[in-house]
Amino acid sequence: MTKFQLLACTAVLLTPASAWAQDAKSGTGATDLRATSATGQAQTPTDQTAGGTSTAADQGTGFADDIVVTAQRTSERLQDVPISVSAFTGAALETQQIKNSLDLQTSLPNVTFTKTNFTSASFTIRGIGDLCTGFSCDAATGIHLNDVPVPGTRLFENEFFDLERIEVLRGPQGTLFGRNATSGVVNIITARPDLSGVRASLSAEYGNYDSKKVQGMVNLPLGDTLGVRFAGQYLNRDGYTRNVFDGSRIDGRDLYQVRGSLRWQPSSSTTIDLVGAYFHEKDNRSRIQKQLCNRDASAVLGCSPDRLDNDTVNANATFASLLTSTEFFRTALSPTLAPFGIRSINNFNADAFSNFVNPTGLRTVNSSINPTYFADEINGQLRIDQDFDSFAVSLIGGYNRSRVDSTTGYFQNVPNSIIGNAGIGAFRATAPALGLTAARNALFDASGNLCAAGTDRNYVTPFNGQNVGCYSYGYNYDRSRSKSEGYSGEVKINSNFDGPFNFLLGGIYLRGSTEGDYYVVNSEGGYGAAIIGLAQGTAVGAPPGSVFRGPAYFNSETDRYRLKSYGVFGETYFQFNDALKLTLGLRYSRDEKFVRDRNPLVSILIPYNATNAFASQVAANVPGVGFDADAGTPGFQIFREAEVEFGRLTGRAVIDFKLARDSLLYASYSRGYKSGGINPPFDQTLFTAPTTFRPESVDAFEVGSKNTFMNGQLRLNASAFYYRYKDLQLSRILNRTSFNDNTNADIYGAEIEAVIRPDRNFLVNLSASYLKSKIKDFSLVDTRDPSGGRSDTVIIKDLTNASNCVLRSTQGSAAAANTFVNVVNGALGLAGTRAVAGTNTTGAISICSTLASLAAGQVPATNALFPLQQGLRAAFGVPTGALPFAFNTNAAGVATGLPDGIPVDLTGNQLPNAPMYKFTVGFQHTLPIGEFNLVTRADLNYTGEYFSRSFNRNIDRIKGYEVVNISVQLNAPDDRYFLRGFVQNLTGNDAITGQYVTDASTGLFTNVFTLEPRRYGVAAGFKF
Repeated sequence: MTKFQLLACTAVLLTPASAWAQDAKSGTGATDLRATSATGQAQTPTDQTAGGTSTAADQGTGFADDIVVTAQRTSERLQDVPISVSAFTGAALETQQIKNSLDLQTSLPNVTFTKTNFTSASFTIRGIGDLCTGFSCDAATGIHLNDVPVPGTRLFENEFFDLERIEVLRGPQGTLFGRNATSGVVNIITARPDLSGVRASLSAEYGNYDSKKVQGMVNLPLGDTLGVRFAGQYLNRDGYTRNVFDGSRIDGRDLYQVRGSLRWQPSSSTTIDLVGAYFHEKDNRSRIQKQLCNRDASAVLGCSPDRLDNDTVNANATFASLLTSTEFFRTALSPTLAPFGIRSINNFNADAFSNFVNPTGLRTVNSSINPTYFADEINGQLRIDQDFDSFAVSLIGGYNRSRVDSTTGYFQNVPNSIIGNAGIGAFRATAPALGLTAARNALFDASGNLCAAGTDRNYVTPFNGQNVGCYSYGYNYDRSRSKSEGYSGEVKINSNFDGPFNFLLGGIYLRGSTEGDYYVVNSEGGYGAAIIGLAQGTAVGAPPGSVFRGPAYFNSETDRYRLKSYGVFGETYFQFNDALKLTLGLRYSRDEKFVRDRNPLVSILIPYNATNAFASQVAANVPGVGFDADAGTPGFQIFREAEVEFGRLTGRAVIDFKLARDSLLYASYSRGYKSGGINPPFDQTLFTAPTTFRPESVDAFEVGSKNTFMNGQLRLNASAFYYRYKDLQLSRILNRTSFNDNTNADIYGAEIEAVIRPDRNFLVNLSASYLKSKIKDFSLVDTRDPSGGRSDTVIIKDLTNASNCVLRSTQGSAAAANTFVNVVNGALGLAGTRAVAGTNTTGAISICSTLASLAAGQVPATNALFPLQQGLRAAFGVPTGALPFAFNTNAAGVATGLPDGIPVDLTGNQLPNAPMYKFTVGFQHTLPIGEFNLVTRADLNYTGEYFSRSFNRNIDRIKGYEVVNISVQLNAPDDRYFLRGFVQNLTGNDAITGQYVTDASTGLFTNVFTLEPRRYGVAAGFKF
């Protein structure tokens, strides 16, 4: 079905459905904020949980209670809003066991949610999620707390508590909501003080994994016009994952959160709300669930691109192993240093991880390092609403400060022992003669264990004596940390005229800053730093043994990211008659972004006695030796500084028609926009690449209908949409950093949500969605297989920096390409080509720059490799000019700019995290037992198959999965107390929800993220 057929068919089908609703008698439509499902249908009159709020209204013989939402920045019945929006009240979240964002996404059509690699997550709506990587990336899905944008929030790491409701708006929301959002908005509305009386609630829950959760609320009126509300939650549980290395359980939780709210209503026309919240977590939460790899025996890729297995990466394909190898010391430094090599990469299967066995099962790992996790967040908000009869004015201010700091085992394994290693033994024995006694003492303890560097921005560990411990193996870990702070101010004016015309005007200003680091440490890197420093220090005249080449660890450092953003927006509403309404809106947005960053790695000559690498670096201004974070600026820069500005005019138009009070038809067009940004820092001595990426925009067309039938016994909402995307931002990991590319795409689909309620005691809710996404006219190099599937290539693992490059025969001859590499490698003392499993070609460890010079015929006569070049000319019959090989070019022979390989065509591929099918079925029954009620509920949520990357390889395929939840709850009269038993994920499904493929320099392993396991338990609570 094409997008146009889908839209047309939906429009035709919706018209008779709405006509049916026009003939049906409906209830009075009184507002009810009880437990409400995605279509706004109240769950049951007796399912209020501790802390829930309700303003019940008798609906006569009907059962269709309504929820009021603010999806259009004003209070409206959900069924009157011409937008695809799902809403859940606080009680519905409890009843449907929606405790966090992972639970929330399973209950929504065309929505997915998964954790991602760098202490972040991606909320994807209608195929559009957070596919961009970097501090300067804007979120595709706008996250709001009480209508206030909160970029960088940790809201989706904690559990929901004491909420009035959650609204999820699908589709671009650029006109009304704080910052532009191309996929949609998630608006979390907290419960506010109730001035009508004293309220309190308390509940306690115990479950498997020794899970203990307590949450409560106290609501206190302080007179007739002032009230306060305090709420809090504490959660502590054991880890979901077992680490067989030490028998511990990891990925546990120990967190708490508190919130205080104050409401002052000095008059019926004035309301002032003040909200403050704090979240704190310190435990062993794991950023990843499991690391998977089909070990690449050739050591060219590290992991084969054909499938995910319970293997570990071939360490000889990784940066630390290459830079401490016999071949690197001999070829890139000096033959006299070759005896210090830890191992030979010519024996490409005898690597540092060769003895490791990765246990089966996604919830069992064998890691020498247990994760650590710390996060906290402060939120403050002030809102003033003033009604002037014909106008209403709202002033909204928000403040957010968030911190996160986490570590985990980078390779999630246990490396082979280095005790007794011949190269290390030779170094330790000869260190005094080389003037490296201080280096030896910093690198090794008395037992010969290798010490691992700590992480800080001085970049001198472990040579300043500071380390995180000394171990008998290469200790490896990563650390992701950031701190963000921001505030926003917004003013909004709504008219309330009696006539057919009304309007909304507003403006917002947001300012924020972030600083952060992503460190990767391998203790073998410190050993390599000492040996490289010995060779290069001598070359620039430094005394022997006085400097090392550092830092001994990787860091993508963002010293400062600053955002200034403002927007002015407005909408006009033309009510032509009681049934027909036209909405026209415009918005202008302006974003200014500045970043100051760098990513040094073994790139500075540092004295052993230094306290700060950059303050003490040796030969700082010597080309090829000094560090330069920004090659585009004259001189040597210790930071890259970049600044960009973006501005765009967007808007929307909506026509909606009411066939009856409970039957709405609508059609809309909206333009969504997300600003561009600055790519994360990269080593500009290795390659050139764009510093910035472009904004993305979307033209979104939608038709829909919202209906209530049979006196409220059936509620049915449906919509169909078509998106035309331009410059959609997609991220990939390449050469030790992230790059964000822009592509075009088409997306279309349909959604349906229904609630069936034949009587007050029985309820069925249903939802289903269809989604089709297509990438348009776009090609990229797949780092999993940079050969592009061609057989006339040789994939090269660069000995000097662990990146991959690709040599291609211009004559289409695989034999010639292999002969060329084998001759060169023979001269360099490196092993020849071998088959690379999962590809159609071969590969070898070599030096890309050497191969490129020889292939281009540009080696000067004074160079030691000149005789080799002449021999190659004779062998291939090319007396002058370039040899018949292309290097770092595409199939047309054009330089790619990034030394990565041969692009593959992605046209027609699906976007990541965009399942074609999704459905939800929920059943709920209330059994009166005297004055008590027994509420039984079961939910089945199914998410169809999708891909984790835009390449859509079989290895990227994420299988469809189901989640089944059941609960039984006994409610006392007037819901004074309850007792509940529950099971979440009844089938124990360990389905993967997302994947992350690492860089070539660490072997292209895959981190996977999963559902939470089966949880069961009991809960009890009371309220008054």
